[in-house]
Amino acid sequence: MSHVITLIGASGTHDAVAAVADDLRAALRDSDQAVWLSPEACDITFAPPGGNIEEARALLTGISPDLPLDAHVQPVRGRRKRMLLADMDSTIIQQECLDEVAAAAGIGEQIAAITERAMRGELVFEEALRERINLLRGFPEDRLQSVLDERITLTPGARALAMTMRAHGGRAILVSGGFTFFTSAIAEKAGFDANYANRFVIENGVIIGVADPILGREAKLTTMETEASAAGISLPDVIAVGDGANDLAMLQAAGLGVAFRAKPVVADQAHTRIRHADLTALLFLQGYNRNEFSGDHSER
Repeated sequence: MSHVITLIGASGTHDAVAAVADDLRAALRDSDQAVWLSPEACDITFAPPGGNIEEARALLTGISPDLPLDAHVQPVRGRRKRMLLADMDSTIIQQECLDEVAAAAGIGEQIAAITERAMRGELVFEEALRERINLLRGFPEDRLQSVLDERITLTPGARALAMTMRAHGGRAILVSGGFTFFTSAIAEKAGFDANYANRFVIENGVIIGVADPILGREAKLTTMETEASAAGISLPDVIAVGDGANDLAMLQAAGLGVAFRAKPVVADQAHTRIRHADLTALLFLQGYNRNEFSGDHSER
C-alpha cells in the first residue's frame, strides 16, 4: 500500500475514531485494516487508483466538523522525518510570551491586540514586534524570570514530540519570533537541541528595545534551511509546526508543515492542520506508535 490516512482524535475519542475509520475503509477501494497507534489514533494504508489521492482527500473533507478529530493523507514513503522545526509561542508553549510580559506590566490587552493582528497576518511582523517592545520599554529585566516561572507552560505533548524525534535519530530546533530569554529555557525544558529567537536590548536593568536583525517570517525559513543543510538533511525530511502568519514560509517549505491550532490564514495554507489533538499528533503523523514515545508523554 502506497498511501496512509492518519486519524487522530482528542483524548477519550476511541469510539468516534473507530467509526470514522470503518466508514473510510468502506469507501476506499483497496485498504488494509486500521493499525492503532494509540487508543485515539490509527493509520489506514491504502492504494489509490492510479496514485491519485484526491478521492481520499475528498473523503476526509466529508468528516463531520463536529467530531474532535484530525485527519491527514500522505504517501507512506518518507513520512518519518529527520528534523523538527517548531515555533514556540502558542505552539510549544500555551501562551504568547510578550502578552504575558505585558500583562505583568499592566498593558496586557493593548499588546495582545497587536499580537493577534500580527499572527493573523494583518501586520508586518517586524513592525508589530518593534511596536510592542516600545510599549514595554522600561520593563525590568529581573521581572522576566517571574513571568517565565509563573505564566508560561508547555503545551501538552511538547516534550514527547521533541524527545521522541531525538531518540530516533532526529534533530529538534525551536525557532521563535519571541526572545532568547524564553526560548533558551523552553528549549531545555522541552528537550530541543537548539533554539533561535530575538534578543532584548537591555540598559540599566530595563528593556529599551529589540536587537537587529529581527527574526521573523523569512528568518525562520532561513534558519530551517541552514540547520537542515548543516545536518545533511533535505527539506522533504523536515516537519515544521507553528500557528501564526510568520510561520507560513517554513511550514510551506518543509516536507510536512503542520498548522497547530492556528490562525485561519495559516490553517488554510499549511500542508495539514491539527485542531483537536495535542502535539503528539505530529508523531502519529509520522507513524510513531505511542509505545515508542520518549520523554514525559503522560500529558496525552
